Amino acid sequence: MSYDVDTKFAFRLDWNLLRSFMVIAEEGSITRAAHRLLRGQPSVSLALQRLEAELGCKLIDRGHGTFRLTAAGLQLQSECAEMFAGVVRLPELTQTAEQEVSGEINIMLASHVVTPLFDATLKAMSAEHPKVRFNIRIDTSARVVHSVRERLSSFGICLVNRKFSDTSYLHMYREFFGFYCGPSHPLFGREDLTLKDLRNYPAVSFDTDDLNDALRPVALLRSKWGLDYDVVGRSSQLEEVRRMIQCGMGIGSLPVHVAADDVARGLLWRLPPYEDPPAVDIFLVRNPRKRLNRAEALFAEQLEHEIAQTPLAERTYSD
Repeated sequence: MSYDVDTKFAFRLDWNLLRSFMVIAEEGSITRAAHRLLRGQPSVSLALQRLEAELGCKLIDRGHGTFRLTAAGLQLQSECAEMFAGVVRLPELTQTAEQEVSGEINIMLASHVVTPLFDATLKAMSAEHPKVRFNIRIDTSARVVHSVRERLSSFGICLVNRKFSDTSYLHMYREFFGFYCGPSHPLFGREDLTLKDLRNYPAVSFDTDDLNDALRPVALLRSKWGLDYDVVGRSSQLEEVRRMIQCGMGIGSLPVHVAADDVARGLLWRLPPYEDPPAVDIFLVRNPRKRLNRAEALFAEQLEHEIAQTPLAERTYSD
């Protein structure tokens, strides 16, 4: 049998190098990739060098605190993601249609996604199809969208600051952000406050609490009332923002429906504004070019049905 040059390359290439590269690119670090691959760091670094030698180009710029995919690296990452998605589907493709639904569903969420729509779909899917496995990861909204666009995740649920033409967005629910302080804060327990009273106190915030990012409505309110002059703590994770507020580090914003239980338990105190708090929309983000396995397709169908049959008023969480 004869092979052309490109086919010979495919047969000669150690495909494990592509798997190693994909993990390196996803983790953004040789060290983290080695941990995930259960291999030594030198071995993973050597795999990258071998792949670059095989392809005759540099895939990652490293050194002096820099880790950045080159143009060739970005292209290869996209191709690897597509190949990996195809490989993931192989077991399912070889099974008969009558067999029980199985497979892995990869979902990325922003840290403050709290909605019965998602919970109900997870519960139903898990109960009806016990062989389905879920991989749920938490990250910033920007990275969630990036992961979906690059077909590294099946779905994303997050805030959206900018909509891309190659990605679909389904409005999932609306939440409102309120300002809070912890038990040790001087304003805790006071009911006679206005927004002016919040000035001159340190603040904590989300990384996306910025005029040019996903929490722009919250940032606008901060800026209007001068509540952003001394930000002493930031995090992309709701749990850590809540921790800093509860510890008395400063005033911070949280989704009202998420913070309600902590307010009832005396761990947080709601501050102004009590009327017309900033509204933020959460979206289900998908990539139409992403090929879904049976489990993913079924999950998407059930979640979108759950959203469609629930009026927006019931998907608006004000408390």
